[in-house]
Amino acid sequence: MSKRSINTEMCPPVVRTRTFLTLLGGGPTHLSHIKQSLKIAPILVAADSGADSALRAGHMPAAVIGDMDSISEESRAAIDPDIFHHIDDQHSTDFEKCLTRIEAPLILAHGFSGGLLDHQLAACNALVRHPTQNCILMGREDICFLAPLEFDIDLPHGTRFSLFPMGEVQGISEGLLYPIEEVDMSPGHLIGTSNTVTRPVRLKFSSRHMLVLLPRTQLQRALQALGKT
Repeated sequence: MSKRSINTEMCPPVVRTRTFLTLLGGGPTHLSHIKQSLKIAPILVAADSGADSALRAGHMPAAVIGDMDSISEESRAAIDPDIFHHIDDQHSTDFEKCLTRIEAPLILAHGFSGGLLDHQLAACNALVRHPTQNCILMGREDICFLAPLEFDIDLPHGTRFSLFPMGEVQGISEGLLYPIEEVDMSPGHLIGTSNTVTRPVRLKFSSRHMLVLLPRTQLQRALQALGKT
């Protein structure tokens, strides 16, 4: 059954922290990437079967959030039942259930941008639907996050820099080989993938509908640009 996203922005949080948080989904991810993420965001929360990935990596999640339709019986038995937060809502993905019930300054989300393409698209859609949540999707090669209305970032010359609109949006750029100059961008029209950095990048957008995709090696610079370091 397909899941139609609804706005659950006002759901009460089940996890509150002033520390950066690592969110682990059930999609493919590398154990080394989880380890690296936990150095930056030491609180670990699992989305449903992300609990299986957490235990395989040798980590016990602080909470498990989701509809619990894919977590293994072995993980259920190994985890304290008090940390399960069962959300019986088939109109939102497990990723959205987590985004709307976590209160943290930043989320590094693994296991949502690999594997099934429909899951990846749903995760990108969730970033736009919940713009107040600071979340970076962590992929094998790339990171992805929702751009603020104004955004400056200093990246090495030649860095691949992609912009993907998730709705109608206009933008102005400096520091890109192919600038955007107040042109109308949208998913079915003009996009901005595989651009190249030529000098420090400055961007302004008319609305919060633009995703930024960068090599995952540039995570620290992205955190600095987002004011999260």
